[in-house]
Parts: sequence; C-alpha cells; structure tokens
Amino acid sequence: MTTHRESLLNLLSRISFKLGDFTLSSGAKSDYYIDCRTTTLHAEGGRLTGLAILELLHEKHLKPAAIGGLTMGADPIVSNVATASAYYAQQHSSAGLIHGFLVRKAEKAHGMGRRIEGFFEEGAPVVIVDDVCTTGASTINAIEAAKQAGMQVIAGICLVEREAKGRAAVEAACEGAPFYSLYTAHDVRAAHIAQMAM
Repeated sequence: MTTHRESLLNLLSRISFKLGDFTLSSGAKSDYYIDCRTTTLHAEGGRLTGLAILELLHEKHLKPAAIGGLTMGADPIVSNVATASAYYAQQHSSAGLIHGFLVRKAEKAHGMGRRIEGFFEEGAPVVIVDDVCTTGASTINAIEAAKQAGMQVIAGICLVEREAKGRAAVEAACEGAPFYSLYTAHDVRAAHIAQMAM
C-alpha cells in the first residue's frame, strides 16, 4: 500500500518539479526548480501534505500545540496540517489538535500590529514549517519570530531540502531542536526522472 508520503512525492515530482535555467530567491542559479505551492495548493496535494507531516510528527513523537511558518510558502502547509489534525482527533480520542499560525515578513502597520497571525500562546511548543529549504532564511525568520513571541520551537520541518547550506543554518537557529525534511531535492528529481521514463 502506498503511504501518504510516497503519494505526495509522486505528485510533487510530477507537477512541481521543473528542469531549466532558474534563478533562486538566494540569487543562486539552478538547473531545476521545485514550486511546492503547485502541490500544496492542489486539492489532493494539500490533503497529502497535511497527512504526511502529521504522520512525521507522530513518528518523531512531537506534540506541538501549533505549527506555523513564514507567509506564503508555509501558508497552505499550516492550514492542511491543522485540518488533518482535527480529522485525526475525531478518529483518535487521545490525539490533540494542532492549531496554525502565520508569520508576516514584517509587523502589520495597522490594527493590532501583529507579526504573528492565528495561534498565539506564550510558552507553547510549536513546530516551524516551510516548503523548500535552500539557505534556510525564511525558516529562520519564522523561528526567530516565534521565539520573540515567547513560544517554544521544538522542531523545524520542510517539505523539500535542497541539500545546500540551509540545514546547518536552521539547526543552529533551532538551538538543539531537530530539523526534518520529508524529501531531499535528489528524491524529487529521481521520482521525476522515473515518471518521465514510464
């Protein structure tokens, strides 16, 4: 039986992986690009994203009160995991809900002037998520915002790790908390090539 993680990889490699000549947000050049939002905003891709990350949290025995990340790469991931946790909690009475929060790139200039929208509880254990990790800058930005808000970051998770310098930088920002990726860029490229060969 195909797992949620395997199904998500198949979809990700089919609709989000592109070969070509690309400039990344870091300014680096690459012969491929992974547009995870094509998958995380896809109806089935969103469902699989929520379930795959929820399963990873259970596998690693992580019990966050909430997950969050920097807008906008993290937005659909956060929503899908929160929804998946609510569905799972209906089936398993011992399971807790995992709420969501989004981190703005800058504090809002009006209203309550918040940088974090959604769940907010000082001291709460939280997990920071992102779609792709290259330099780790957006993940680190969200980690720092969560810490400044008084929340406890217990892990970081990304869908795809580009196997660049990002992992070390994120791990340093996590200050001892683990950093996980569902896939490496190599995994996605290999799945894409295998599909093209069929």
